[in-house]
Amino acid sequence: MKRITAAIIEREGKVLIALRSHSGSAGGKWEFPGGGIEPGETPEQCLARELREELGIESRVGEFIASSRVSFEKSSLELLAFRVLSFTGEVRTLVHDEVRWVAPGDLSSFDLADADRLLLPKVFGLGPGQARGEG
Repeated sequence: MKRITAAIIEREGKVLIALRSHSGSAGGKWEFPGGGIEPGETPEQCLARELREELGIESRVGEFIASSRVSFEKSSLELLAFRVLSFTGEVRTLVHDEVRWVAPGDLSSFDLADADRLLLPKVFGLGPGQARGEG
């Protein structure tokens, strides 16, 4: 099972999500920024590295919040969500097509990657009946 990290970055009552490039896996889906854990790396180290590589920010990763698991035809993944306590630098789109600050209540209206969507009730208390259209 592949282990992936996800950042829950909140600012002024909104959370940061990023649109995956259409050319990669889960292309065109929104996600909480993060990425795959490399050998010898802790999940927290991975997340700090990924945020530097993907968004150009230096972050202070906080506590583990929740996880989700998704199975595919030939693989499966576990997504580990961590709260980001603070960051420095300007958020940039170095690998994503777009980033947005979104109110937690609006997250379910975005076309999130499956593992990220499964985090909504665990992290924000949002269920599938709370969608507000397409994002």
